Amino acid sequence: MSASAFLHRTPSRVGQRGAVLLALLVALALLAVGLMHTVDVWSMSRQRERETELLFVGDQYRQAIQRYYTSAPRGGQRGYPPNLEVLLDDDRFPTPVHHLRRAYPDPITGKAEWGLLKAGDRIVGVYSLSEAAPLKKANFSPAHQAFKDAASYQDWVFAYVPRRGVVVPATPASAAPPATPPRKPPTSPRRSPS
Repeated sequence: MSASAFLHRTPSRVGQRGAVLLALLVALALLAVGLMHTVDVWSMSRQRERETELLFVGDQYRQAIQRYYTSAPRGGQRGYPPNLEVLLDDDRFPTPVHHLRRAYPDPITGKAEWGLLKAGDRIVGVYSLSEAAPLKKANFSPAHQAFKDAASYQDWVFAYVPRRGVVVPATPASAAPPATPPRKPPTSPRRSPS
């Protein structure tokens, strides 16, 4: 093959290589867009899982606070727990009572620290310390209707406030917590909860 024939063929080979390179770059760009979409879908799916877990864990704390409140020792007064640790090991009884199976971390932040809704120095409820906006804005269970259209996870407050034996969520964390838990005055001569 002569040098002039080689030079004649080089531009077409360069053009073919350029087209292959361009096709490869377009394919890589499409792959990158697809991967970004997959990551977004996975991230939203993981966030929804965390929200579901937060609803479960928050209810575990609310129920533990309720059990602590309603299970006063014989002759003792009802009251809210002074801290979350007593929900794990309530020593008000001869045999310690476990109102909460274990200390759960906040599913949103991943940390063991919770925001505390207090009445005086006693804990009425817990909430996430995350300021992120929740994905879930509607279709809550009746016990969680107060979470509808919440601005952040801090507004998802899991509290026990006794009202004629019905558990209702307390005021969202963004509002000022009540000085004492709201309750109806006793209608019978029984001792009122403290």
